[in-house]
Amino acid sequence: MDWLKRQFDDAIASLKNPEAHFRYGVLLALAIAVSDRLSKWAILYWVDLPAKQKITITPFFDLTMVWNPGISYGLLPANSTWAVAVLVIFALSVTLALIVWLSRIEHRLLAVAVGLVIGGAVGNAYDRAIYGAVADFMSFHAFGFYWYVFNVADIAIVFGVILLIWDSVFGPTAQQERAKRRNGN
Repeated sequence: MDWLKRQFDDAIASLKNPEAHFRYGVLLALAIAVSDRLSKWAILYWVDLPAKQKITITPFFDLTMVWNPGISYGLLPANSTWAVAVLVIFALSVTLALIVWLSRIEHRLLAVAVGLVIGGAVGNAYDRAIYGAVADFMSFHAFGFYWYVFNVADIAIVFGVILLIWDSVFGPTAQQERAKRRNGN
């Protein structure tokens, strides 16, 4: 019984341990970056989607090859080597800032959110540095409406941002701030 109590106490302590959160966030970022690279490698070289352009999987999901030279949704297209370099440097700078932030995080949910964003940013920055554009290939559609074509890195970034918003509204820090306002501090 003492062993179980120690395990429980260790688990609770790790929830408040910034070092554990940093490791967790970094491992998650690595898992996302590797998953993104593997999925893009499979699409580019195994499936050979660039040659096929589109493969219908279901009535609402296709694999569709799109090279995105810009940032999200094709904004700010990088049509020259220097523009690609600027976007890569910007992405890596933001990633470095997120890593610094991750090293100071005291809540696991926030570490997960930042880890997801870092992993996605690294995955897309790799594409931009190697290919000059980001490989997007997942396309959902329904009733004639097509959403944006995206990749694994994009999914991680979107879920990471959703968790960041969730944490800022409902997380421990937000709860502490609301408690301070209620108490007049």
